[in-house]
Amino acid sequence: MTAPLMDAVRAVFAADGALARAEPHFHPRAGQTAMAEAVAQTIVDCGVLVVEAGTGVGKTYSYLVPALLSGKRVVVSTATKALQDQLFARDLPRLVQSLGLPLRMARLKGRSSYLCQQRLLQVRLGKQPLDAQVLRAVARVEDWSRSTRSGDMAELPDLAEDSQVIPLVTSTRDNCVGRECAHWQACHVNRARQQALEADVAVVNHHLFFADMEVRESGMAQLLPQAGVVVIDEAHQLNETGIQFAGLVLSSNQLLAYARDVMQDASDHARGMADWLVLAARVQQAVRDWRLVASTHRSAQPRLRWQGLAPDTLDAAQWRASTVHLGQALRAVVQALAGVLEMAPALMHLQERGQQLLQRLAHFVRPAPDDAVRWLDVGRQHLRLTESPLSIARLVREQLMAGHPALEVRAFSDADLAPGGAWAEAPDVTEVAAPAAGEDGAGSVAAAESAEPDPSPNTSPSMLPIPPAAANTAAAAHTAWIFTSATLGLGDDLRWFTEPCGLHGAQVLRVDSPFDYAHQAALYVPESFPLPGDAQHSDAVARLAGDGAAALGGRTLVLTTTLRALEQIGQQLRARFGLLEPMEVLLQGQGSKHALMERFRAGTVNGRGCVLVASSTFWEGVDIPGDALQLVVIDKLPFPPPDDPLVEARSRQLEQLGRNPFADYVLPEAALALKQGAGRLIRTETDRGILVVTDIRLRTKGYGRSMVEALPPMRRLGTEAAWKEALQALRSPAPL
Repeated sequence: MTAPLMDAVRAVFAADGALARAEPHFHPRAGQTAMAEAVAQTIVDCGVLVVEAGTGVGKTYSYLVPALLSGKRVVVSTATKALQDQLFARDLPRLVQSLGLPLRMARLKGRSSYLCQQRLLQVRLGKQPLDAQVLRAVARVEDWSRSTRSGDMAELPDLAEDSQVIPLVTSTRDNCVGRECAHWQACHVNRARQQALEADVAVVNHHLFFADMEVRESGMAQLLPQAGVVVIDEAHQLNETGIQFAGLVLSSNQLLAYARDVMQDASDHARGMADWLVLAARVQQAVRDWRLVASTHRSAQPRLRWQGLAPDTLDAAQWRASTVHLGQALRAVVQALAGVLEMAPALMHLQERGQQLLQRLAHFVRPAPDDAVRWLDVGRQHLRLTESPLSIARLVREQLMAGHPALEVRAFSDADLAPGGAWAEAPDVTEVAAPAAGEDGAGSVAAAESAEPDPSPNTSPSMLPIPPAAANTAAAAHTAWIFTSATLGLGDDLRWFTEPCGLHGAQVLRVDSPFDYAHQAALYVPESFPLPGDAQHSDAVARLAGDGAAALGGRTLVLTTTLRALEQIGQQLRARFGLLEPMEVLLQGQGSKHALMERFRAGTVNGRGCVLVASSTFWEGVDIPGDALQLVVIDKLPFPPPDDPLVEARSRQLEQLGRNPFADYVLPEAALALKQGAGRLIRTETDRGILVVTDIRLRTKGYGRSMVEALPPMRRLGTEAAWKEALQALRSPAPL
């Protein structure tokens, strides 16, 4: 099979091949063909391949062409819904048509993307008070529900992603009643899953990818074991996504959703058997009190480390008291539901959810294990408690790819992940810390838990590893795995990615970008500039970015490392370019990401250019080819926050191994994030632009050289005069 598949792949990418005949702008690229050949060989060998493909290589076609031609079932996973939608709606149909292959394709999203008909019915018939705006939105959803075939909420363009309606009319794993639901056969989630199981190519995302592993453990689906080829695109986000599923999570949103469902379902099925409105209201109030205690934190970071009985900077006694109060409120609901279980299956499901929430809450009452990292995320409207391993290495090797012959058989050590003690078994909820002297033990979370142990621990986020099933191990041996991204490491071994993902023994390939960066792009680091910690730094960034935007008529993207810098730089730019100036300043958060990007791509509109100031998600996944973007300004080197609990725990682990946390972890993280941000600038062979990094540590620190080497090979602008000259060159059609 090696020769036929390899020959077919080479023929497709040839100058007179199928792609050249179908797409007028296609031309053969050596890097793209080399990657496609490596993918083809990996498919034949049922191997494991890790590919870093520079911007412009065309990695999507490089993995899709051999995967589609192989005749095997294919699963592609992306980190973002944007790429998932692009693959399904544009790239796959175009490629399938070009290759003349009669393949079935499916896109599978998470539960919250699909309308739940049972939840919609409950909203329509329920007595829960809703404001007029929400009711109008529900009415639009109901009208649409009569005609939709997929139930995908994305079909409602006027419905904002953060709309209050979405959690009301979609389901979660917690509130889905399963086969007891009257709409089980017509369920949009079930139909989407069935279509994915029947498809030749299924496109999913990383969150759903890991969630499907839990689904497989319960025997509900077999998507991954059926795949002959699995492609993980945007693989650089795999570890951070995976650890969310390898630990334990409890959030205020989960608790409030449970209270709403109690108010709705219990009132419908067991009216008069208890005062359900009061019971649910007590849970809601307890959650609000809990959030109030957390809001008193004195940290500049929204993520609080948690090494003792309470998160750092919080009053331990207040935290424990509010947690116990929440446990009492939950326990009261669970006890009331215990007396009405036979009245409806939904009530039994509600009680199980309550027990699971109590179990999770009880786990967080005890101190974190030594080999785990725990933290508290404090948002404006929510809390999120998380306990996690430091990497997904064990998850990958013992569950996701258990028994794959291409991976080295080796014992795990601290170099791969924290020791497995914390993840080897679920918590014993009868061992929660006893109440302090003088307290009533019956009022503690421990007492609430010991009365009703969780009967089905596998339905809640469980500690890993879970021993792999024999069928999964056998399937892994016949599956080819492709991991790819534009940024996967600094050295040729791509250890930054392979080590935390447990991919020792995988074949590694680096494919350079075909762009001529020395002629298309320039890098400017100011000679004299305020240090990143100075109060004047953000103002200086705003002045430099404003000068560049004024010279170019907009076309400027400013990427910040913090939301505080985003607001300060944005305010300064808006003060400089008022409503009457020929410049529009867009700020992340003032609208949806899609709306901001559409305006920015439009360039000059009604005589006004455009500047976009953004952070977080805009550092990657933003594709603005052409002249709409010619200047990218990065305010600071994106080092991970030193007081972030995960960063601290990973650094501490490396120190224990005798390694240098800065050189082996912190610096690579920053260099790769910088490379991601810089990658927004040049997207095609004809793009031109300037990257400005307003952090003089690139000039003055010893590590500056390695940071610059991680960037594409742009030419350097050494002086302010050279910077201004390059700006002038961008205004003319002459090459940079």
